[in-house]
Amino acid sequence: MRLLIIGSLDGQIGAASRIAIERGAKVRHAVTVEAGLDEIRGQGADLVMVDVKCDIRALIEALETERITLPVVACGIASDASAAVRAIKAGAKEYIPLPPDADLIAAVLAAVTEERHSIVFKDPRMAQTLKLAEQVAASDASILITGESGTGKELVARFIHRKSRRADRRFVAVNCAAIPENLLESELFGHEKGAFTGAVARRIGKFEEANGGTLLLDEISEMDVRLQTKLLRVLQEREIDRVGGSQPVKVDVRILATSNRQMEEAVRQGSFREDLYYRLNVVTLALPALRERPLDIPVLAEHFAKRYSESNGLPLRPLTVEARQMLTRHGWRGNVRELENCLHRAVLLAQGNEIGPEAILLSGAPAAGPADPVVAQAAAAAAAVTSGARSPLVGKTVAEVERDLILDTLNAYLGNRTHAANILGISIRTLRNKLKQYADEGIAVPPPAGVEADRATL
Repeated sequence: MRLLIIGSLDGQIGAASRIAIERGAKVRHAVTVEAGLDEIRGQGADLVMVDVKCDIRALIEALETERITLPVVACGIASDASAAVRAIKAGAKEYIPLPPDADLIAAVLAAVTEERHSIVFKDPRMAQTLKLAEQVAASDASILITGESGTGKELVARFIHRKSRRADRRFVAVNCAAIPENLLESELFGHEKGAFTGAVARRIGKFEEANGGTLLLDEISEMDVRLQTKLLRVLQEREIDRVGGSQPVKVDVRILATSNRQMEEAVRQGSFREDLYYRLNVVTLALPALRERPLDIPVLAEHFAKRYSESNGLPLRPLTVEARQMLTRHGWRGNVRELENCLHRAVLLAQGNEIGPEAILLSGAPAAGPADPVVAQAAAAAAAVTSGARSPLVGKTVAEVERDLILDTLNAYLGNRTHAANILGISIRTLRNKLKQYADEGIAVPPPAGVEADRATL
């Protein structure tokens, strides 16, 4: 939860910030509406708390003009009823009286989090999975959540946290696949000043950030075996060692982990420690792929159509019967994430009063964009065989075909390593190693995109 506080709040900003931070929020502050808008444009936010003395109407109108969908909560002196009324009429979702009440702020943060991380479903298979998740949520047992990429593993982890006894404490997520190996140890366990070059001050790691709450280790199967050994000790001893530290630090953390791989196979191959697997695997939740829960496809499609219509300032248009049929028949290799992207495109491309088949661009379909390179190459080869022509793959070595496929996929997804690895069905580490090999051979490699580009500079 990223919380932005705008205004002075009559000196109550410190108290409000502390309460929000204790509830797991990352808090930033801006003195004016203009400075707040700059913060939102530059770093984003999940919730804005604004002093009623600020121009709330101007803030909300600016957000609407720029098509930024963001809940705004007004704050002010409890006795100023007229200011509260003006704030609500200006578009604020809630009004919090000052001085701040911890339970009220916690409730507002929880409501916003619930809305952002809600799980939309109708299919009995997903209902059964969530029922089991709720049953085990109250315990402190470690839970392993498995499933293909895009099935909603992190959403289920957040669901478990909300239903647990630790719901009022922090939920901290770490993507083990997205952080380079040499940084992940410090990210998890923290470090002391001078522990290594660049360690100019002590840093608290994710385990200490999540103390008393829940830590999600996303894509844990990508973690280096050396770190797995250290993690196993943490689970056994309930204490961590900061990098460069001399004394262990006690932690009380509930561990959730996710993986899109077959963990038993990773254990057999030696890339994942067997003892750590059994330590984490007290309970396993296996999320079904989207194609295995077809009743969820239309309700998710309507949900995403509504979300992206609102966020882009467009009218809400229903899906036609033909569009629904197209979505239901599709294989959804990228699962819910692929469906979400598809509906985002459809909202932007739709003409008229409905979203029809012409706005539905499916991966692997003739009009899809960006085309899935895996499907495209397979289709081209099949067409060549049918027509009697020689396949374009003939004459190339296996290594050359693999290289072309990896680079084509990476180009199709604008340099996004994570998406490309998911589509190719390989780990992000394997993809990075291949790209390094190609670069060393003098082959041009697409640069990382977005957040990945920022991480690449670390």
